[in-house]
Amino acid sequence: MRAVEAVSMYDIKFRYDINLLDISWHGLFSGEAVAAYAREVKGRFVTEGFSPGYRLRMDMRRSAVQPQDAVAAFREHLGEGLFPRASRIAIVTPSAIAKLQVRREMTQSYLRIFADADAAFVWLMEAQAAAA
Repeated sequence: MRAVEAVSMYDIKFRYDINLLDISWHGLFSGEAVAAYAREVKGRFVTEGFSPGYRLRMDMRRSAVQPQDAVAAFREHLGEGLFPRASRIAIVTPSAIAKLQVRREMTQSYLRIFADADAAFVWLMEAQAAAA
C-alpha cells in the first residue's frame, strides 16, 4: 500500500522585499476548505507582519471557476472588511467564466484581471515604481 501525500489546494507566499502577497490556487474549494484557507491566510498575514497597502497577486490558472458554496464561503470569511485592504490586486486566469465570477464577486477599483502571471506582476510593481 502506497502512502498518499497530501496536496495543498493553494500556496501562500509573503514577499517582503516587494510588499507582495502571492497566492496560487490549485483546485476547487469546498466551503470547509475556504474556512481553513481563510484562517491560514489571516493568521499568516499577522504573524508575517504584513499590513494594509500590500500588493496581492492571486493566480487562479489551475483552479478555474469555484463552486457556488465556495464563493459564498469566500464572501463570508474574506469579504469586504474581513481582510486587510490591498493597494492593488491582480487576478490571473485565462478562463472567461472565471473572469466573470471574479468581476461579480470582487468589485474593487484597484483590481485588474490578467491571463498571464508575468503581466500581472509587472502591473503590480508599476505602482511601487511610481511611488519611489
